[in-house]
Amino acid sequence: MASKNKNPQKSTAPKTHGVINGAGDVVEQPIVSTIRENYMPYAMSVILSRAIPEIDGFKPSHRKLLFTMYKMGLLTGNRTKSANIVGATMKLNPHGDSAIYDTMVRLSRGYEALLHPYIDSKGNFGKFYSRDMAWAASRYTEEKLAPICAELFRDIDKDTVDFVDNYDNTMKEPSLLPVAFPSVLVNANTGIAVGMASNICSFNLKEICETTALLIRDPEHDIKSTLPAPDFIGGCQIIYDEKAINQIYETGRGSIKLRAKYEYDKSANCIDVLSIPSTTTCEVIIEKIIDLVKQGKVKEISDIRDETGIDGLKITIDLKRGVDPEKLMAKLFRFTTLEDSYACNFNVLIGGVPMVLGVKALLEEWVAFRIECVKRRTFFDRSKKADKLHLLKGLEKILLDIDKAIKIVRETDEEVEVVPNLMIGFGIDKIQAEYVAEIKLRHLNREYILKRTKDIEDLEKEIAELDEILKSKSRIKTIIVKELKAIAEKYGQPRKSIIIYEDSAKYEDEIEEIPDYPVTLFFTKEGYFKKITPQSLRMSSTHKLKDGDEIMQEIELSNNCDLLFFTDKCQVYKAKAADFADTKASVLGDYVAAKLSMDEGENAVFMVATKDYKGILLFAFENGKAAKVPLEAYATKTNRKKLTGAYSDKSPLTGMLFLSDDKEVLFKASSGRMLLVHTGALSLKTTRSTQGVAVMKLKKGHRLFEISEYSEGDFAKPQRYRTRSLPALGALPSNEDTTDEQLSLI
Repeated sequence: MASKNKNPQKSTAPKTHGVINGAGDVVEQPIVSTIRENYMPYAMSVILSRAIPEIDGFKPSHRKLLFTMYKMGLLTGNRTKSANIVGATMKLNPHGDSAIYDTMVRLSRGYEALLHPYIDSKGNFGKFYSRDMAWAASRYTEEKLAPICAELFRDIDKDTVDFVDNYDNTMKEPSLLPVAFPSVLVNANTGIAVGMASNICSFNLKEICETTALLIRDPEHDIKSTLPAPDFIGGCQIIYDEKAINQIYETGRGSIKLRAKYEYDKSANCIDVLSIPSTTTCEVIIEKIIDLVKQGKVKEISDIRDETGIDGLKITIDLKRGVDPEKLMAKLFRFTTLEDSYACNFNVLIGGVPMVLGVKALLEEWVAFRIECVKRRTFFDRSKKADKLHLLKGLEKILLDIDKAIKIVRETDEEVEVVPNLMIGFGIDKIQAEYVAEIKLRHLNREYILKRTKDIEDLEKEIAELDEILKSKSRIKTIIVKELKAIAEKYGQPRKSIIIYEDSAKYEDEIEEIPDYPVTLFFTKEGYFKKITPQSLRMSSTHKLKDGDEIMQEIELSNNCDLLFFTDKCQVYKAKAADFADTKASVLGDYVAAKLSMDEGENAVFMVATKDYKGILLFAFENGKAAKVPLEAYATKTNRKKLTGAYSDKSPLTGMLFLSDDKEVLFKASSGRMLLVHTGALSLKTTRSTQGVAVMKLKKGHRLFEISEYSEGDFAKPQRYRTRSLPALGALPSNEDTTDEQLSLI
């Protein structure tokens, strides 16, 4: 909000030359009204005029480009340079040549992003499945409209859709295209608006046309019987999930699992990936596989390269000897985007209102739109024929006495009186008289007039037929069905995406056998980790450590346990003990921060080893608070290696303990006071980043500086340090419990 003006009255300073009275004054304006007046119009413009497609399947940028090409005669003519099209489109779309050309590339055949490209292109247009393959500049490429565009512009000159002014009111452009098939579902479309988005997947043209035709005939038609699943240009496999498909078909939202298609070349011992999900690129996949190999998670690959060429996408993976290709691909499907999800969001503008509709509802909206288009086309044809019939009716009256017509024209002194005199002489209206007056002298013969007037009967029949169509909704639907069948027959093509079902899609994941044997785990103050077998430890138990370093934790467990390393940045990193090599006491060990790729300046401060995530973690903070969190709060179903918010950052961490069960813990303050607390008295918190509860009262200037597990016999009189309620101040150590170590800490 703008700063509040202390003196909101109008300025009384005298006006001077070149100075505006009151300029520079700060005016208070509520933030709500600022957003409503300034931001909301922009947001609505993005939603309605840029990012969300309409029922014809196009965003304004697509529609303006295709209509410009149509008006340039590129539906039937030769290709022209893309730069010419971009320049002409700027008369309708003033967003710059780069944005227009990017739109053109996506609609082109060369880019291969659409099942049925709208632009027939020549030149380098890059590929949708490649992130780094750039397209050529517009001056080098050529384009024209693809034949299927004839169905987009069918009868557009017959008042089938409304035309509106362009941005500077110098031209007219269609508000929608009178598409003769449900293009909104045939080609994929993605848009991000303000506060909403749209992501429509593509369907097979033949299946969509057939389904729409059957839906017109029977509103209760089961669309899944003729439209089993979407179809993607890349030819990837669709893992069929009936529940997910039903959700998408009913609500317009959901997720579809896509999987790459591959072949195994036994002679070359390599895997050729020939198609990938449309949500990823070949560079992303290759980089991820290389990263997995470097991390040691995938050891079966000897080389990987991009062999994409004139024949299309191809990623070649060379295998090591004896590798099972199916097990390897199962692992790659799990760890890379060779298997990915396509998130559907069928958000479409219907009458200027964004709506998320299921497939059936979307087809019904398209049918309603197409019915209106056909009705307007029929009315247009009927009006034209009625006008022609009206003229011929006037010509028919002239036929009765051609000599009279000639005489009227010849005896009229002034030209402006010819039409009125013909109207009076033959009882015809002005339009008919104008038509008769314009007939050439050579046509004023009985033969010509008879030839023209014999069409009257045919026109009357055609008009009557068109009137019947306008009165009958079922006849309009029949016309739409015939058009859909013709389009499916002419432009339909087989499915590119193969549907595979869950049973056949589930590979048996390769379970890497981790040898399980006893190990002793060591963690040092400086963040070094060692995993040593009992045999090695018996041979030498003298540890090599950096100067000033010391062993902080020693845990006996087995090789297949999980390790959790808590850091000084309130994060926890997870690893397997098997990820670390067996070592000896005579080596420094692995530096955990480097091994687990921790953030810069981040250090591990505590280690937890577990197999079942049972037990509790106790965090103590310098402000005297403590938090008890179950270890299972750090268990994850996915293979996440890093968790943020591992503990509270509201106060510096004093220390933490891992306890299998509740027990007594000793809290020590810098004032020298000590407090024995049974952790059962602390409530268990499910939130990892909880601040905990106050345990120890601290005097001003002091802090909680140490916690440790208490064992019976540590104190001569333990009751002295116990309390019935928390928080408590604690007690100073008695003479029996005073040690040099404790005195040094005061």
